[in-house]
Amino acid sequence: MSIMTTAIIIIVVVVVVLAVVWWVMSRRRAEQLEVRRDAAAAHRDEAANRNREAEQAELAAKEQAARAERQRLEAEQQAERAEAERVAAAQHEDQARDIDPDA
Repeated sequence: MSIMTTAIIIIVVVVVVLAVVWWVMSRRRAEQLEVRRDAAAAHRDEAANRNREAEQAELAAKEQAARAERQRLEAEQQAERAEAERVAAAQHEDQARDIDPDA
C-alpha cells in the first residue's frame, strides 16, 4: 500500500467517524428538544388547570358574596318591618291609654 492510499483511507475513516459523531449529536439534540417540548406542554397543562381552578374559585366567591348581599338586604328589610311594627305597637299603646278610662 502506498502512502497515498493510506492517507485516503485515514481521511475516509475520519469523515465517517465525524459523520457518525454528527449524527449522534443531532439525535441527542433532537431528544433533548423533545424532552423540553414535553416539559413545556406539561407546564402549560398545569397552568391551564390552575387557571381553570382559579376562575372557578373566583366565581364561587362572587356567588357567595352575592348571597351574602341578598341576606344582608333581607335582614335590613326584616329590621325595617320590625321597626314599623314597634311604631305601630307604640301607637296602639298610646291609643289604648287615651281610650282606657282607668289609665
